[in-house]
Amino acid sequence: MPKYLLAYHGSRVPNPATEQSEVSDDWKAWMDQLGDALEGSNNPMTIARTISADGSVSADGGPNPVLGLSFITADDMDVAIDLARSCPHLTAGGWIEVAELPAKVYRPKDMR
Repeated sequence: MPKYLLAYHGSRVPNPATEQSEVSDDWKAWMDQLGDALEGSNNPMTIARTISADGSVSADGGPNPVLGLSFITADDMDVAIDLARSCPHLTAGGWIEVAELPAKVYRPKDMR
């Protein structure tokens, strides 16, 4: 079964003192809903830097920083999108990039 990367963009990490419990509960419920389709953790990112082609580095992760990642399995891209549509990240104002991972993992020696 194909694997997909869900990359979370465009929201913010909640304030731990006031919002973390509610947001955490929403995420736990969503991950429980995914069941065995969830392959990997979706830990939030706290520090991001983006390296431009000229070698400059943006301190804030650039215009579209990745805020977290998940890996899921699904029958096809449409199913992966349907699974992502119920993610609490969307209701928090963010967006999710869904990308199918190749069946073969390429290593540097394979690319020569």
